[in-house]
Amino acid sequence: MAEGMTSFDRVVEGPKPSSDVAAEPVRVDSPQLDHPSVTALKEHFGDAILRHEVVATNQHVVFIPPERNVEILGWLRDDADQQYDLLRDVTAVDYGEGRPLQIVYQLFSFFHKYALRVKCELPLDALEIESACSLWKAANWLEREVYDLFGVTFTNHPDLRRILMPPDYDEGHPLRKDFPLRGRFSRAEQTRRALDQDLDHYYFDSELEDGREPQLLSTIRPMEGEALPERSSAEEPGGEAGEKASE
Repeated sequence: MAEGMTSFDRVVEGPKPSSDVAAEPVRVDSPQLDHPSVTALKEHFGDAILRHEVVATNQHVVFIPPERNVEILGWLRDDADQQYDLLRDVTAVDYGEGRPLQIVYQLFSFFHKYALRVKCELPLDALEIESACSLWKAANWLEREVYDLFGVTFTNHPDLRRILMPPDYDEGHPLRKDFPLRGRFSRAEQTRRALDQDLDHYYFDSELEDGREPQLLSTIRPMEGEALPERSSAEEPGGEAGEKASE
């Protein structure tokens, strides 16, 4: 900003062509290669620390064997020099092309102000790992999301079930790279299954107790090349359900 000019003066002056503005060089910080927790992990666990990466100049990632995840994560939580008391996130990454699926633990220590990312790689034919719920209660719903969307089984989880998709969802795990864009079933089959579901999939118990008629789909337009599922006589326009829907 020119000397003596206020922010209001700059607004009144209006915009200038970018060619008239002196561009200052952008300073990029050098990668921070050292992290006290990474050094301590290598000293304490040796070859169990499979590798260490630094991304975005200051985000440290360590890879550990999946069969030792609870042991190493527990040490990071309990050791006085680490004290990673916050589990920020548990997620997964599927890079596709048959590569191992990564389980990601994002940790933070309030006491030391450290952040650390821990990863375990699972082969696609063995998507199973020990739950971290015994270490952090926050892992409960986070692991359920990974189970739901990626198909990873967390052993000794207290309540492992779907959390985003319906409990009877049969099309697989939507965030896997091998999951089709429109799902594994045809639109006609998806429509048939939706129409065959019980009312309690859509309504609360209090709504069902009111005795009101459920909303019916009067018209379903098939996609090109797909056939509509067969309808019962009660669903035909002249049937009982059709008459009620048209009233």
